[in-house]
Amino acid sequence: MAYKRVLTIQDISCVGQCSLTVALPILSAAGHETCVLPSAVLSAHTAFAQGFTFRDLTEDMPKIAAHWQREGIAFDAMYTGYLGNAQQVDYVLRMPDSFRRPGFVSFVDPAMADNGRLYTGFDETYVEEMKKLVFSADVILPNITEGCLLTGMPYRERYGEPYIRQMLARLHAQGARIIVLTGVGYKENSTGVVVSDGLTNASYYYEHKRIARGCHGTGDVYASAFVGACLCGKSIWTAARIAADFVVRCIENTLADAHHWYGVRFEPALPEYIEALR
Repeated sequence: MAYKRVLTIQDISCVGQCSLTVALPILSAAGHETCVLPSAVLSAHTAFAQGFTFRDLTEDMPKIAAHWQREGIAFDAMYTGYLGNAQQVDYVLRMPDSFRRPGFVSFVDPAMADNGRLYTGFDETYVEEMKKLVFSADVILPNITEGCLLTGMPYRERYGEPYIRQMLARLHAQGARIIVLTGVGYKENSTGVVVSDGLTNASYYYEHKRIARGCHGTGDVYASAFVGACLCGKSIWTAARIAADFVVRCIENTLADAHHWYGVRFEPALPEYIEALR
């Protein structure tokens, strides 16, 4: 297996098992050199209610990139998650071509909305800027809410396959190449992920059980596990299944502990993830 160098760009929530504190260990467990470009530093993620600290690193991002460029540092892949503002999205869009090794692959998790609404602090201006990044990427990983914002479709809590097919078609028409649409459930007790390859017109739905308890950070866990598997040479279909199974296991590891409400216990499941990659 080739030793890949991947750059991941998202925030650091010092406590909370999301963003970089999830991406770095999972990608490293997959066997990849993982470099980080933090967009912000928070004492804990925003679900910790009031009192968390927040340091915006927007001004630092181009300086870090400029240093890397002077040093001739390049990457095999880039994976973006939560970006704090439209300026940061623009910085990512303008990353120099010198950062790209031959065969470079870009993965974008829009990380801007869920449950029918934008995250706090984001607006339509941010959505329009994020569209530029999303439709320039090789692989995108939106949830259904983000798919609606990217396509202009109305958000629905209940839907059928025609609704999802229409969303995928609109995303492809706007430039999406490979789509990994998460949180797609056609039945009450199940959910899953749809993978659609615009180059071959092939699609795949992996259905798995839905666990009622919601957990913070599972989108970050999923995206990180998917990227790690892809960079190990797994097909997009296999990577989607491995990542979904990993997330289910992480949630199961957390169910018995009511005090662990702020994330999922993904660390004990890492050996199973590593085994699935072999």
